[in-house]
Amino acid sequence: VQLVESGGGLVQAGGTLRLSCAASESIFSFNSMGWYRQAPGKQRELVARITSGRSTFYADFVKGRFTFSRDNAKNTVYLQMNSLKPEDTAVYYCNVVQLNWEYWGQGTQVTVSS
Repeated sequence: VQLVESGGGLVQAGGTLRLSCAASESIFSFNSMGWYRQAPGKQRELVARITSGRSTFYADFVKGRFTFSRDNAKNTVYLQMNSLKPEDTAVYYCNVVQLNWEYWGQGTQVTVSS
């Protein structure tokens, strides 16, 4: 499975960005898809995840600001990020779990200026 992220960039605090993750296979075949992020000097952390049963989990620090969505026809998932804060600055990674395998995208940089 290949994952290609896009949509990162530089934005001012309070601004919005939408990240995209395009998969090389049907997203119906995945057990789950998620977005993680890693800030400099910090561990990678889960931002949001959607399972094959369509249940969605959001980390507390993004609840009410970020929305995870999917376009099955395009094999693409999105992370709509609103009300961005400087502490959201990180490299954002798309993640897929398929059976016993886990796949990662190359990451996309999100920088939020104060």
